Amino acid sequence: MRRIEAIKEILPHRYPFLLVDRVLHVDIENGSIECLKNVSTNEPYFNGHFPQHSVMPGVLIIEAAAQAAGILCYHIRKTQGDTLYYFAGADKVRFRAPVVPGDQLILRAKVLALKREIWKFACEATVDGNIVCCAEVTCARKEIEA
Repeated sequence: MRRIEAIKEILPHRYPFLLVDRVLHVDIENGSIECLKNVSTNEPYFNGHFPQHSVMPGVLIIEAAAQAAGILCYHIRKTQGDTLYYFAGADKVRFRAPVVPGDQLILRAKVLALKREIWKFACEATVDGNIVCCAEVTCARKEIEA
């Protein structure tokens, strides 16, 4: 499961809110995932977010990390189509460097805890091996009624 078509089968997001371009590695045994987001100058948010000095909004970096965590949930639980994982919270968020057009954002998520379908992850985003953002992200499972 590496290509965008497979990601679309798991995540309900679509342009411009689908923020994971590729899954690079999933380790179910250790509860971790690594994904890629290519940051393009054509992203719609760059028109209004510091247009003279384009910077990816931090909230979208966190959302991208949460989407990577959501993909990991699906791999661990083997659910697809009948379940959504909602972004429920972010703690200990730190932004360390700006993300600009042309960057490749590597998103990593690792399961910290799972209790009653509430998942907690340690997430980080890096560019060129340098951490640009880290956070603890919480997701909640919700079954879709037919």
